[in-house]
Amino acid sequence: MNVLLIGSGGREHALAWKLAQSPKLGKLFAAPGNPGIAEHARLVDIDPADHRATVDFCLKNSVELVVIGPEAPLVDGLADNLRTMGFAVFGPNRIPAQLEGSKGFTKDLCARHRIPTARYARASDRLAAEAALEEFGLPVVIKADGLAAGKGVIIAQTADEAQMALSTMFDGGFGRAGSALVIEEFLTGEEASFFAITDGQTIVPFGSAQDHKRVGDGDTGPNTGGMGAYSPASILTPELERRALDEIVEPTVRALAKSGTPYSGVLYAGLMLTEDGPKLIEYNARFGDPECQVLMMRLESDILELMLATARGKLAEVPPPRFSAGAALTVVMAAKGYPDAPEKGGSIQGLEGAAASGAKLFHAGTALADGTIIANGGRVLAVTATGPNVAEAQRAAYRAVAAVDFPSGFYRRDIGWRETARAL
Repeated sequence: MNVLLIGSGGREHALAWKLAQSPKLGKLFAAPGNPGIAEHARLVDIDPADHRATVDFCLKNSVELVVIGPEAPLVDGLADNLRTMGFAVFGPNRIPAQLEGSKGFTKDLCARHRIPTARYARASDRLAAEAALEEFGLPVVIKADGLAAGKGVIIAQTADEAQMALSTMFDGGFGRAGSALVIEEFLTGEEASFFAITDGQTIVPFGSAQDHKRVGDGDTGPNTGGMGAYSPASILTPELERRALDEIVEPTVRALAKSGTPYSGVLYAGLMLTEDGPKLIEYNARFGDPECQVLMMRLESDILELMLATARGKLAEVPPPRFSAGAALTVVMAAKGYPDAPEKGGSIQGLEGAAASGAKLFHAGTALADGTIIANGGRVLAVTATGPNVAEAQRAAYRAVAAVDFPSGFYRRDIGWRETARAL
């Protein structure tokens, strides 16, 4: 079977690596891909925003399944157009993808169906936002309503910081994503990521992870798209995972199906584990990045079989995903200046030596220039390793990181710190 993978980041490299292991795979294409993905797929020069070109490519190359990695093409309705033309697609249509595309959409759905989440208010102008702030204490969470590459969240500790956050949002600091806001109460607890795959009817758990969003050690500095992750997250116990599925994910999927806009694909629930149980922080309509990297390293099932069954509405007919009992941990190597102004063009050496240690180096923001891998984005590499537990996976990942020669890069040195502290 021929497959087209949409995307160019570390998430898509991990998916390409796993798809290439399937005995069901014929040809794997990737648009636009990156140098790491090129090890497993034929790269094609298609802009995912050009739906007609994507459809034409699939028709000419006998593509049977399209896997959409990033959120933007999903929110833009690429899956809708591909499905209209008869292609199987792993990823939700435009309206259910609003679970990620609009935080207000998600919060309103939660309110209608009594899904546990933080108290909130919506605002589309400065005056409304300032009025809404009076209903919340401090700290307070201020979120851009639209897509902001994982960076559109500001936790204001003081009234002045809240006003600065409003200025950042409404003055275009997050582009159009900040033209409307969601203001939320600050929840106390530990965060965890829970994944499920669904064809709109059947819902199957797909593992847990814990991301590290802040740019600096000790969870300091601004939010990023993610500086590292590990899986599984032991803080999300089987009991809490069941509650997340029963109280959050399943009601969401049922609500969308009942409204005539069924969700098909992977649903990523960012959770806060509070004293009252898990509460939804936000949804993502695709695999997380870098959570996808650790999930794919632990996945023992055929990812293509699972994706195809999901796309065809036959998820109940295949065995549920099977994961290794061990752990995986990934460390993101980013370009200096990230997340504000990452330096591009820095050379990267030592990848083969790092891989020789048993780690997998998933390319994110890389390019090939005169035979040399260079930085071409903010998050550049996701160095990922496995072990019998998080501490061992952490040691293996950082050994591989030390072998990479990336002078214009940096990374956090404490990925997995909560889990390793719990093990002491």
